[in-house]
Amino acid sequence: MTSKLEQLRSMTTVVADTGDIEAVARLKPVDCTTNPTIVLKALGTHMFDDTFKEAIAWGRSKGGASEAVAAAVADRLAVAVGAALAKIVPGRVSTEVDADLSFDMQGSIAKAHEIISGYKERGIERERVLIKLASTWEGIRAAEVLQSEGIDCNLTLLFSKAQAIACAEANAFLISPFVGRILDWYKKSTGDTYTAETDPGVLSVRSIYNYYKANGIKTVVMGASFRNAGEIEALAGCDRLTIAPALLDELDADKGTLERKLAPEATVPEPRISLDEKAFRWMLNEDAMATEKLAEGIRAFYKDLVALREKVAKALAE
Repeated sequence: MTSKLEQLRSMTTVVADTGDIEAVARLKPVDCTTNPTIVLKALGTHMFDDTFKEAIAWGRSKGGASEAVAAAVADRLAVAVGAALAKIVPGRVSTEVDADLSFDMQGSIAKAHEIISGYKERGIERERVLIKLASTWEGIRAAEVLQSEGIDCNLTLLFSKAQAIACAEANAFLISPFVGRILDWYKKSTGDTYTAETDPGVLSVRSIYNYYKANGIKTVVMGASFRNAGEIEALAGCDRLTIAPALLDELDADKGTLERKLAPEATVPEPRISLDEKAFRWMLNEDAMATEKLAEGIRAFYKDLVALREKVAKALAE
């Protein structure tokens, strides 16, 4: 019997949610995704010692304010980690626009252009890259512009159908609806326990998947942020799933049967909705979980972005 991981690969594109080069080489995902947390962890390994030294030397050769130089070096390091991952996966690597640009449409577009240029300097074309943007109204509008320019986007920190609807209208290439963080909120809010079939995060992704497939929406649904293998199994058949190495290993060790849970032909008809800014903000506001988790996620990514910049600034000053 093949492992559940191999069975999952037959129905879903498996993405690695890590910057661990050795884990990626061993588990062989199609794509990889990064964020400031993952970049920080990657830079904490000896594998990226030379990369870090090169980026610091590059930063010291630049003029300008120290904060701006530190930010530029941090950006360079994020691309360097992504480029290393791109060398060992056949598909795409997602790289995140700075969290402090989450409410800045034009700033997000400019940063995306810088990221694409950084990859191109390393011989990696835009077709191998996904620009990650927070699923705020401004982030979604930035994605709409970037998509029109041929730059594919991954809309992250997505917790609600309102965000998913707006991303579809913006022709986003891919969305990353979070599963585990939704479960976290409901467990804390209600005190209840949940099975994989009653998990609010699983149900949210299933709802979004049905809406997209029922309406012929091409945007890729990539479930993310898993707390256990049961959540992954409950979304078997989803377009893509981005999974941490520990859970990939768990699935690889399990020789049980994996049942397909999602399929385009099994969707239920559902009317398509259009949202302007007012309707989007109201619909999101009415969802306390999504509102809180989106804000919390942006703060968490910004915290790690600041930590990365501080690490760089310290090295530049030495």
